[in-house]
This record gives sequence, structure tokens and C-alpha cells, in this order.
Amino acid sequence: MEPKNFLFISLDNLIGDLAKHVQEEGHNVKYFVEARQEREVTSGFVEMIDNWKAFVNWADVIIFDDVLGEGAKAQKLRAQGKAVIGGTPYTDKLEDDRAFGQDELKKMGINIIPHWEFTSFDEAIAFVQNNPGRYVLKPNGEAQNIKGLLFIGEEDDGKDLLQVLGDYKKAWEKKIPAFQLQKRISGVEIAVGAFFNGKEFIYPINVNFEHKKLFPGNLGPSTGEMGTAMFWSEPNKIFNQSLKKFEKKFAEEKYVGYVDLNCIVNSNGIYPLEWTSRFGYPTIFIQQEGIQMKISEFLYELAHGTLKKFNYKSGFQVGVRIVVPPFPFKDKETFNVKSKDSVIFFQKGKEGVHIEDVKNVNDEWLVTGNSGVVLVVVGMGYTMKQAQQQAYNRIKHIIIPHMYYRTDIGDRWFEDSDKLHNWGYLRGV
Repeated sequence: MEPKNFLFISLDNLIGDLAKHVQEEGHNVKYFVEARQEREVTSGFVEMIDNWKAFVNWADVIIFDDVLGEGAKAQKLRAQGKAVIGGTPYTDKLEDDRAFGQDELKKMGINIIPHWEFTSFDEAIAFVQNNPGRYVLKPNGEAQNIKGLLFIGEEDDGKDLLQVLGDYKKAWEKKIPAFQLQKRISGVEIAVGAFFNGKEFIYPINVNFEHKKLFPGNLGPSTGEMGTAMFWSEPNKIFNQSLKKFEKKFAEEKYVGYVDLNCIVNSNGIYPLEWTSRFGYPTIFIQQEGIQMKISEFLYELAHGTLKKFNYKSGFQVGVRIVVPPFPFKDKETFNVKSKDSVIFFQKGKEGVHIEDVKNVNDEWLVTGNSGVVLVVVGMGYTMKQAQQQAYNRIKHIIIPHMYYRTDIGDRWFEDSDKLHNWGYLRGV
């Protein structure tokens, strides 16, 4: 493919690694980040710009990396004839408004877990007191990006949740105007996703397993993500009974991008938990390693609606997120003292390494930003064990002061796979 012009547009600088790889494949890249405090991230790798609208006519492909209103911009540009990867107001709302997302699933005849919407912590406290049980607390809207606020109740009488609701009322009442309590059910947590080209789903689909807790063994506070294990598949039972049912609706919307449903499945059925109607992070970086075509060509064909199927590497992929203090918390002083501008040292090559909050200064990679997320390191193999081994062997040759990461990404598969196979969810019916 001849060199093309790619314009990347981000709210919080999530997609810099993809922009970097597109440029490395010989294309022209310009990258806009709305959040000023994040604009140092990815600097030195690609050209950062201050006004994305000035480059709309220059671009052959425009890529948005988030929801939260970005879908309206993407839809408007598509209506003007531009090749755009991004959502619509409808697909944004699927993710941003949890109740709406669940209602849309219900309209399609898909099982949903009982849930209740609240705008008052006092009302939620009274509800749990009158209906003791295990619930998951999920903020709505922009607050859901603060992953440490999600709380998964463990006590059958709900006392742990009552404590958290009381704490949140004191500390977060103004920043969490709306939230959801979802009944907690048992089963295997699994996500199924696929790319959509504006008309139909593209195959293969992606089956992935997120690891959101900070520590091995699924312990500690919730984070945005500590790692993901995945594999590519032809359409299976989970996909056919959930996402596939939205194909006509997404075509009406002319949606272009990736969409993912995180679910709990058990012997009784499939219960979608939440939507991701955009690229997932670090999901897209891990997926990139398994897509057997240049990522620039993949994005170009996806945006122009010509991509219908792609070849993929068989087996498994494991992505491990490397972080530094104060992650997963926000503490500017700690970040400045412990982590900011730390040099990332590679004893070997950079195969399978993807950047997050990193900048390039004189060909040295330095930690920047303010969140403490640094790299995603990916391994692949015909078995999950082989993929894990490659990922962790690569990490052994990376040195960052105070770095930490989970050592068990992918371990869930060894038990979960038996259940999924026994329940028939990985078959194509």
C-alpha cells in the first residue's frame, strides 16, 4: 500500500501505540490528544498536533479512540464522506449509560442480570439494607473510567457494600452522579468481540479474558486492566447468541470499529455485563500481534468498509501490563518522585512490546503521563502455557525502576476452559 495519511484523535491518549506502529510501517501520522496533561505521552514517536479539525481534509483515515461524545464527531465526518473508525451517539450510549446498554440487550431477547439505577447513595444504602445480597457497584458515565471505583461485593448480607456506599457518599458523591447496582452471579467471566466494517461483522471473532485486579490471584483493588489472555475464533455460541444479534442495528448506524461484550456464562445461560463499543486497551495492542497483515492496511481497509475477513495466528496471545507507582491510584507527588522520566531499559529487543504512557527523547524511552501505566508485553503460542512463557521471558529483559506486574495472566484458562467446553459455549452453534 502506498503511504497514506492517518489522523488519530484521542481524549486521554489511549491509542498512541497504534499511531506509532502505523508510522513505522511507512505512513504519515498526526496525533491529537484533547487532555493537555496527557499530551507529552507518545511525543517523540509521532507528530502531535493542537487542532485535529485542521487536518480532516488531509487525512485518508481518521481514527477516534473513545466514546463519551466522540461517536457524534465520527458520525458527522462519515456523513461528509470521510473514512472514519469510530462510533455513533447510539454506540457511545451502549457503553456510557449502563442501563441503556442493558435495555438494548433485553430488547434483543438476551438474558440480563437484574440491576438497579441510583442517583442517591442514601437510596442505594436503603435498598441494600432491605434487600441483602451480593452486588456489583458500577459508576455510570465518565466516572466509570476511574476503575478503582468499581466494587464487587463478597458478603452475602451486603455489609461490605454498605460500608463502601457510605465511604463513597462522603468522598465521591459529586463525582458519581449516577451508578448501578448489579446482582452478582457465579460463572466464568469471558468477553467476546469483533470488528465491524460499517455493514457487517468481520471474522474471526476475538475471545478474551480480562484480569482487572492489581495482584496475582485476583486480589487487591480493581484497575483498568493488568493483562488479558485471548484467542481468535470462528463465530461461536456466545457470539451468535449475543453480539451477532446486533449486526443489523450496527449496520443501520454505519458503525466502524471494534465492539466487545463482557459476559458471565454458566450452565444456565449467557449474561452480558457491559459493552465496549470502541477499541479496548490494552486489547487492541494484543490483537495487533495476532493479525496477519500490517496494522496500517488493516485500519485502512476497515475504515473504507472493504475488510471482510482477515488471517490470524492460531493459538493464544497473552498481554501483560507493566506499571509503576502510584498505579492504580492518583498521586502526583509519588509519581514525580518515583516514576516520572524513568528510563526504560531493554536488555534485548522490543518484540511484542507496546507503549502506553511513554515518550521518546533522543531514542530513549521514558515514563511520562501521570497514571503509571507504561508498557504492554505480548507473548504468543500454540498453547496458553507457551504464550505465557514468551510474554514473561520478554518481561525479564525489561528494566524500569519500581516496575510491577501480575505474574498469572492466563492462568484462569486452565480451569475456565473445561467449564466453557462442557457448557458448549466455544462451539459454533
